[in-house]
Amino acid sequence: MRITTKATNTTLTPAILEYIEKKIGNVEKLIDATHQEAARADVEIEVTTHHHKAGDGQFRAEVNLHAGDMHLRVEELHADLYAAIDAVKDEITRSIVSKKGKQQSRLRRGGQKIKEMLKGFPWRG
Repeated sequence: MRITTKATNTTLTPAILEYIEKKIGNVEKLIDATHQEAARADVEIEVTTHHHKAGDGQFRAEVNLHAGDMHLRVEELHADLYAAIDAVKDEITRSIVSKKGKQQSRLRRGGQKIKEMLKGFPWRG
């Protein structure tokens, strides 16, 4: 999986880059093996302030994940940068698991419909 990182209103230190690679790289295990090489995660880290008296502001972490026909976007706000990265990793993990579960249940429902149709088909032997 290819991970690209962008920083807005802040500097991207090697420690932050390593942390992002470690956390978002773990998501690769959840992606189908056929799409792992072509998978792409675009990560953006930003310091947001809504008012000039707001102090240090909040950190925003955003991940856009593209793997095969799966396109997911997750965004989290937190007072700590590392906590924002952890939260976005947890949310993208939940999204992937949910999407895979929906696809699997849809496949099972389709198989069940075919089986019901075949039961009503008169067989001649």
